[in-house]
Amino acid sequence: TLAGCAGAPLQEMSDARQAVRAAERAGAGKHAPEPLAEARQLVEQARLNMQKGEYKAAREDAEKARDKATEARRLAEAAVAPPAGA
Repeated sequence: TLAGCAGAPLQEMSDARQAVRAAERAGAGKHAPEPLAEARQLVEQARLNMQKGEYKAAREDAEKARDKATEARRLAEAAVAPPAGA
């Protein structure tokens, strides 16, 4: 368990960036700009924390960014989906 906390959160950063890109492709910039902006801000915060060697904070920020980006993507997809029964 300790090994997972010790190193730089490279996988979490990658996951967060991929989630942001997926949200952007889904149209979150238009349909869910607030959670997308928050996700981008959290990715940047995580990057800065990683540079400072604050890996625990970076990991937490990256995970929050991934969650926000996923929320943005879900909102964007719901906004462009055809109505049920159409």
